[in-house]
Amino acid sequence: MRSTTPASAPKHRPSQQSSPQRHRRIGRWWPAVAAALLGTVGAAVAARPADGDAAAPPPAPGYRQEDLRRDTSALQALGITGVQARVTTASGRDLVSAAGVAVAGTNRPVPHDGYFRIASTGKALMATVVLRLVGDGRLSLDDTVDRRLPGVIDGNGNDGRKITVRQLLQNTSGLHDDLPGFDTPQDYYRHRHDTYTPEQIVARAMKHPPDFRPGTGWSYSNTGYVVLGMIVEKVTGRPWREEVESRILEPLGMHHTYLPGNTPTLRRPHARGYQVFASGERTDVTEQIVPDLGGYVSTTADVNRFFRGLLGGRLLSEARMAEMRDTVPVAKQFEVIWPGGRYGLGLVNRPLTCGGTYWSHEGGEAGYITLNGVTGDGGRAVTVSMTTSYNDFATALRHHKAAADLVDRALCDTSGNRRGE
Repeated sequence: MRSTTPASAPKHRPSQQSSPQRHRRIGRWWPAVAAALLGTVGAAVAARPADGDAAAPPPAPGYRQEDLRRDTSALQALGITGVQARVTTASGRDLVSAAGVAVAGTNRPVPHDGYFRIASTGKALMATVVLRLVGDGRLSLDDTVDRRLPGVIDGNGNDGRKITVRQLLQNTSGLHDDLPGFDTPQDYYRHRHDTYTPEQIVARAMKHPPDFRPGTGWSYSNTGYVVLGMIVEKVTGRPWREEVESRILEPLGMHHTYLPGNTPTLRRPHARGYQVFASGERTDVTEQIVPDLGGYVSTTADVNRFFRGLLGGRLLSEARMAEMRDTVPVAKQFEVIWPGGRYGLGLVNRPLTCGGTYWSHEGGEAGYITLNGVTGDGGRAVTVSMTTSYNDFATALRHHKAAADLVDRALCDTSGNRRGE
């Protein structure tokens, strides 16, 4: 069944509502930690469709290899063990740079093509699969959770009859997040090999009331994407990861993107990931089992390949892309990390300093922080992977801003193969 709402038709969009946010242990998506630390600051904000793609950024001086080398070195100097970054230009040529070390206390260089955990960047993969199923007529964005998963969302004010697939994708469902993570080194060593089923993750969320009534606010919800994976499996009759492989990874040739499952280590080559806890202790947290969609491991080349393919029209029809790029404002506290940010269906839209906007979906896992971006036509993409995460929000924010500035500078060079190569 196709969506009953045409992409061009006006739709009701939620306003921001103030609601309490409970503490969440770090170890999953670090912007969610920002929300927990800052508290929820809501305001009535009128939503509008994103229009930044209409005007492409004006040409800027070419962003060259030496510029990327300078930016990755400056980022590493802020206290990050290792950094790797890749800019893929409109012609397909790559600019690649790495800084720091792969293993703390050694001189081993960070591999330019190393594997890393992409965390919530995987949400863009899930959203793409869901929209492919919508395009096939097997699912509707207006389907309720209860229609596909009767009784799964229930209790403490949670009601699957009132939450739609669109709201899950857009983080407007109100489902509370309660993902496991690590507060201390002792937590890490004690729980790094714990495994969780999707049902267990959802059950944790059902212990809390919703953050707001569905459709009346915006709150980042990993739980919502766990539910989407369950819906994909119910609709297709096979594991959602197989849908990701057949609909995205194989067509785009993303041969270095995979789910490790219950294998706690990464394929080689890779830089090791470190978490700096509140005590100031730096701990190697490379070895762990990630219990949700954020478990994907990839490379900078594959992440750029995905976003260029998606925004370049290789995965979704124009109608489905219009749905994906129909955005709402993120909650006010998230503007600290996403200034001017708006959330579509598994994609974040952010302004460029040179005009226009770009699309991305960042990810944060204990030890690995990923920022990325792609121009609206899919022509130019950049991915940055950092191998140190911090419990201290001020430090994490400083690193995030520096990496976001790198993404902005790389994407603002729209001269492509004329100047930037």
